[in-house]
Amino acid sequence: MQTSEVERLIRISKEHQLMPETYVPWHLLPEETEIFLPEVLNSLEGLPIYDTLTTQQKLDLGRHEAVQVMYSYGWGEGLFCVFMSRYMLNLQPADAEYRFLLRELIEEYRHQEMFAQAVQQLQGNPLPPTAFHSFIGKFTTKYLPADFLFMGSLSIELVTDTYGNYSRRNKQVYTTLRKVFELHNIEEGRHIIFTKGLLERYTNKAGYIKRTLYSFVILFNIYFLRTLYVKKEIYQRIGIADADVVFKQGFVNYKQKFAANCLENVVEFVQSWNGFNRATRWAWRWLLGAKV
Repeated sequence: MQTSEVERLIRISKEHQLMPETYVPWHLLPEETEIFLPEVLNSLEGLPIYDTLTTQQKLDLGRHEAVQVMYSYGWGEGLFCVFMSRYMLNLQPADAEYRFLLRELIEEYRHQEMFAQAVQQLQGNPLPPTAFHSFIGKFTTKYLPADFLFMGSLSIELVTDTYGNYSRRNKQVYTTLRKVFELHNIEEGRHIIFTKGLLERYTNKAGYIKRTLYSFVILFNIYFLRTLYVKKEIYQRIGIADADVVFKQGFVNYKQKFAANCLENVVEFVQSWNGFNRATRWAWRWLLGAKV
């Protein structure tokens, strides 16, 4: 990316700051007609069990699953901050990239605070990652090279942006949540301009083996992100009997919905640098149900 373009992004970041404290109407309470999660993203919608739930149970299901989404958003933003901090170690303070990444870090930390406040706004109690999730997260941030961490973090950003688009465009969704997604979408638009340039730098140098490894890193990041959303404990919280059985149904149902509604941007992203090949396609089809 040209230095002049990076300088333009820095200037926009400084002159058009969006502060969650003032941009998001935290004072607004949910109206009776508002929901917390579009049904297209709901793990049980489309199954017979969903039609047996009361209106309150459906609302609570969306609320708890929206909390998991906010929680995973913060997790993904934290990963990206780790990447940027490591990447900046090789730059000088006068470099345009260094100064832009400082601005981006400021915004990403504000986003994490915003998502945490959204969890509180929903009176949420997010379910933490499993021990396996935690191990993978710590291993990747500590041991993987910066370019692999970048790939994983960017893929999470693409998924969360897709989720945000569904929610902010649905007028039934709680107004405060829509404004959270709206702010995130505006600022992430600037970040993506920069990351696309960085992406080209990495993939232009990557051969078959490295592209294959990049593809697997992205696949596993998205798989672990997706499995943070559907939890048996959520079904227990809203009073569903036989939560174990319903969890198995919801897990399969959500995998199909996620593949149909949330993977388009990621698939296009991986295809753009030839990340699908004989070594990777089977895994994408098996773990995510991707049509590749």
